[in-house]
Amino acid sequence: MKFAIGACDATGTLVGVVVVGRPVSRRLDDGVTAEVTRLCTLGGANVCSFLYGAARRAARAMGYQRVLTYILGSESGTSLKASGWKFVRLAGGGSWSRTGRPRHDKAPTEIKQLWEAA
Repeated sequence: MKFAIGACDATGTLVGVVVVGRPVSRRLDDGVTAEVTRLCTLGGANVCSFLYGAARRAARAMGYQRVLTYILGSESGTSLKASGWKFVRLAGGGSWSRTGRPRHDKAPTEIKQLWEAA
């Protein structure tokens, strides 16, 4: 993790958080790219868009040239679009389990969408 940002409502209650770190993919970990690795909210209106925008601005202020994130293929990406991010391509998906090292998948194995902060 490089940094995290929280969002509070008018009463000061924490309603969402975004976590930004180094890219999970070694091929993308070039020292100038950051990745939103987690975003969690209580479901309030515009909280996701607010946090994606704040993460982009903070990363750029820290000297990062690219900010990426992945979402599930079944998600619409509305919050990313609203905060100025652009769809790049479909990526990943599948299971980590292999014949020689079986794994129990705890996370969704569907294809992902790669987005970049414009």
